Amino acid sequence: MPIQILSHTPLHVWAILAFLVWRGVAEMHEREIAVARMFVLPLGMLVLSLHDIARKFGFEANVLAAWTTAFAAAGLLAWRFGRVRASAGSAPGRVRVAGSAIPLVLMLSIFAVKYATSVLLAVRPDLAAQVAGGVCAVFGVFNGYFLGRLLRDARRHPCSICSAR
Repeated sequence: MPIQILSHTPLHVWAILAFLVWRGVAEMHEREIAVARMFVLPLGMLVLSLHDIARKFGFEANVLAAWTTAFAAAGLLAWRFGRVRASAGSAPGRVRVAGSAIPLVLMLSIFAVKYATSVLLAVRPDLAAQVAGGVCAVFGVFNGYFLGRLLRDARRHPCSICSAR
């Protein structure tokens, strides 16, 4: 069965995985970026998660409640207790961002959850209602962390971000 699953996986899924690994490895190194680029990863992961939720489960009340609750909790915790990773860059509108393996781990985790859920629902579509809340809560945690981290960095270094305008 695992060989069947892998052989029936569309090629674009492997391209997405390769891209996520590439982006995750880039996030591990300190770099200087434009302020706008700080928003790409959190917003991209948010769009991917919400698209997957809508496609697999629809925006039912229980699905949205699970996602929203987990999103808010993780976002608040990341914003309040996470470490600051951005500092002023060498020019207005640029920030220096510390490297971290956490984005790689989170992106691969999102991919794994999406992939496993897709396989599960392809094999057992009758389980959709039973796994919807848990899957959506997991996506909410990931998305909340990314957004909380972004807001924490923006709050700690407003001069870098304001000078980009």
